[in-house]
Amino acid sequence: MKEKMKLFYDLKGKTALITGGARRIGRVIALSLAAQGVNIIIHYNTSGQYAEYLADEIRKLGVKYYLLQADLEQQDDVDSLADRAWNLSGGFQILINNASIFSQDKLSSVSFENISTNVMVNAWAPLAVSRRFVKKGQGGKIINLLDTRTQEINPNWHFSYLLSKKMFKTITKMMALEYAPDYMVNGVAPGLILPPHGKDISYIEKLKDTVPLQRIGDPLQVAETVVFLLKNNFITGQVVAVDGGRNLKNGIDI
Repeated sequence: MKEKMKLFYDLKGKTALITGGARRIGRVIALSLAAQGVNIIIHYNTSGQYAEYLADEIRKLGVKYYLLQADLEQQDDVDSLADRAWNLSGGFQILINNASIFSQDKLSSVSFENISTNVMVNAWAPLAVSRRFVKKGQGGKIINLLDTRTQEINPNWHFSYLLSKKMFKTITKMMALEYAPDYMVNGVAPGLILPPHGKDISYIEKLKDTVPLQRIGDPLQVAETVVFLLKNNFITGQVVAVDGGRNLKNGIDI
């Protein structure tokens, strides 16, 4: 068995690139991995100040950190991101595709431009970055952040976002097959964890009755799932719903 294929992945001393890592769930994942001894490459687009704040917290945990700006709506930035991260850090073994955009539209009003932009950021960019990472050929783990609502058919709920995340879910499973055995690819699908930008916590609190566990979740629960998947070396191609069972109400497996 190859050294990189040990049953349990020792995270200490590894390096992770986290897209959209400066804020929200990405930030909590970054801190959780840093607490495990993982060096962190914080990718951000317009959240440079938040990336600096996060870097200060990571520094206190005694691991290395790197800041990397890129606009995932720009093809040149997407194409160069993995190589820039590799050169900046000396190489990384973990890729967390967390960055996304969340458009407000529905089938009756969606534009091609909205669909194109959402697919670019939420599906194409993580695929392109993952392919470049895998071409390094040194083995590793990829975790894709999805959404528990990808199993729903709802033409009036953030249409272009949902469409792009459904695409990304399929890409996740395809990558798991294509990149095995040296790379393991899994998805984590959060449910009611954080309100959208511009909304307060009451926005999702009022939806907790749609969750079998009758409560909303916490970003740390998502981060803990990411850590679990990174430590286990016999899981690939799976999507873990961190949603209090909300996906079960649709009668469709996640």
